[in-house]
Amino acid sequence: MLFVFAGLHLDCVNNASVRVNSLPPILALILCTAFVLFLLRLERKQSPEMTRILWIPTIWMLYTASKPLSVWLLQSGADVESGSPLDRAFLLALICISLSILTRRKYNWHAAMKENAWLVVLIIFMLVSILWSDIPYISFKRWTREFQAVLMAFVVHSEPSPRQAMESILRRTIYILIPFSWLLIKYFPMYGRLYSGWSGGEQWIGVALQKNGLCRLCLIAIFFLIWSLIRRRQGHNPPVWKYQTHTEIFVLIITLRLMGGPGGSLSYSATANTALGVGFLVYLGFHLLKKFRINLGASIPMAIVAIIIIFGIVTLFAGGSNLKFYVSSVNRDPTLTERTEIWALLLPVAMQRPILGRGVGGFWTTRTITEFIVRESHSGYLDVLLNLGFVGILLVSSFLLSSCRKAHRELSYDFDWAVFWICFLIMALVHNITETSIDTLTSQLTAIILFLTVSSASVYSHRKQI
Repeated sequence: MLFVFAGLHLDCVNNASVRVNSLPPILALILCTAFVLFLLRLERKQSPEMTRILWIPTIWMLYTASKPLSVWLLQSGADVESGSPLDRAFLLALICISLSILTRRKYNWHAAMKENAWLVVLIIFMLVSILWSDIPYISFKRWTREFQAVLMAFVVHSEPSPRQAMESILRRTIYILIPFSWLLIKYFPMYGRLYSGWSGGEQWIGVALQKNGLCRLCLIAIFFLIWSLIRRRQGHNPPVWKYQTHTEIFVLIITLRLMGGPGGSLSYSATANTALGVGFLVYLGFHLLKKFRINLGASIPMAIVAIIIIFGIVTLFAGGSNLKFYVSSVNRDPTLTERTEIWALLLPVAMQRPILGRGVGGFWTTRTITEFIVRESHSGYLDVLLNLGFVGILLVSSFLLSSCRKAHRELSYDFDWAVFWICFLIMALVHNITETSIDTLTSQLTAIILFLTVSSASVYSHRKQI
């Protein structure tokens, strides 16, 4: 099956266009689906102890990383404020199912909230912020999506082996979304390709809504697959099939090709590439420290996280002038593809309500999109400032710092997993400087950090009892 799927032409693309393929689209869809099912079967053998309930947070993660259902079905009638009725019904069903699961499993809410105090404070503040929102009803609906992300993390936490469950979710997400992204780009361009509104250049979007969404998915997949392959080489997670490693390397090659885009300086995400590079540097650094038996105190990684957050905020107020070296090194124009112009436009608006912001999800509406002619700020720090003010930035930072502290205490027990966690934290924060990542718990990068943070609670509590 691997070699059949390889026939989908992993060839080089010239002149920013995709060559016409010889396979009929329906046949390509059948082969791709068979390949994905084969990968999922391998994953099932790899983690036989995982319950079927784990598919609920997996489906939610798949939804978070891809297009809304209404877009897949080409339905109209959705608007910025309320979204589509189909997506609302789907998300409401997931909320009801997750609450039912947690109730049936007699989930210890008190212990989970105590272990994740900063997360609880953040969610409560988001809920209270509805009181000063200009669109309270819409803000409440947007808050329910944040709450849903927490519920999904609790479902993962309720699994017999939360850490293994987290790894299974990541593996399933990659096994499904990466091959289908390639399929859409090659055989179903109405879904898989997009043309830039201001440059006219072709962009690959795959299962995502835009190029940056696909590159964020590739960033996660590349780091996870390489981390997993290194662990397997060290003797962890032995393959359940003699060609499993070759199969995952093949998926990695597809991901790398997707990350590069169709060609041209603007067809790839410089932000995602930079975040990935930083992630691997941090990964290498931790392994060097371990090799030379240098113990790193919790204050150092927490200080790094704090510095990146401060740097991201300073970048906004400096208009990107502190990124001159970065701009020249990634072959981008001085405005960071018009990002600095967007920041200059939105920052004065954020300063109109700097302390508490406009309430959770209270800024981006049809009116503001029409007024400012942009749909996002391209800075998660600015989006938090717009919606939750400096109090929101402080609470989000506190949650991330608490997550970093939890990851650090895991270094002595599970070094590889702790380093993986810290690397994801740092990659998300770097990515957030010129893209929107941490403004919501429903962003794929932030959702992974949320799941990692919550799923660590039971492991740590068990160790304290021992």
